[in-house]
Amino acid sequence: MKSIVFCRRTLKEILRDPISYIFCLGFPIVMLVIMSIVNQSIPAEANMTIFQIKSLAPGIAFFGLSFVMLFICIQVSKDRSTALIMRLHASPMKSSDLILGYTLSVIALAVVQLFITYIASFLMGLAFGEQLPVEGMLLSIVCLMPSAIMFIAIGLIFGTITNEKAAPGMCSIIISVVGMIGGIWMDVENMSGIICDVSNALPFFHGVKLARLALCGNYSGMGEQLLIVCIWMAVLYVLAILIMGRKLKKDVQ
Repeated sequence: MKSIVFCRRTLKEILRDPISYIFCLGFPIVMLVIMSIVNQSIPAEANMTIFQIKSLAPGIAFFGLSFVMLFICIQVSKDRSTALIMRLHASPMKSSDLILGYTLSVIALAVVQLFITYIASFLMGLAFGEQLPVEGMLLSIVCLMPSAIMFIAIGLIFGTITNEKAAPGMCSIIISVVGMIGGIWMDVENMSGIICDVSNALPFFHGVKLARLALCGNYSGMGEQLLIVCIWMAVLYVLAILIMGRKLKKDVQ
């Protein structure tokens, strides 16, 4: 119950900032429109499929989750700077209540963002003569939830170890990495060298690929990608719990 109350408070704080609506809700739609227009200008002979709606929609949905990480990071660092977390930790609330409250608030935002992105993608697909499968979109949203929790964990970690001024910069690095080597704007699978190696070593490419496979109904290749993302999610979330718990105890002392 305590975590639910804190979840509502945190969600209200995030939604008070108009930038939340711009990046979490408006940005995916704008990118869908721009990249769909770009795709129309690419000749068929180029055989470039990464900007086609079936590939583009899951990529943008995944990329949008990185901004969820940014907002929870800023909120945690802001709460630390005002000593709110320290006061709550000194109350009957436990560290687990705080972490769960933060997580639930941003998961709610992530789910809304994913649905808006896929609804816009569905309409965009109809406009360009390509209909996305509804069951594939729903499965892709479910498969993106481990990635959402993974980004939340990263946001919790950065929000705990950095101050309010440094937090956005740290998250911007991750957002840039996701954009460059996550396979969203580049066909990483057909590349070689260090970019391909780094992409395969990090979870972002696998999260994007999992979402794309789910949308297309390619179940045979989903298991490995889901396992990789879930392992990263579990490790990062446990790390976030340990770091935040230790930091709270240190601040209270």
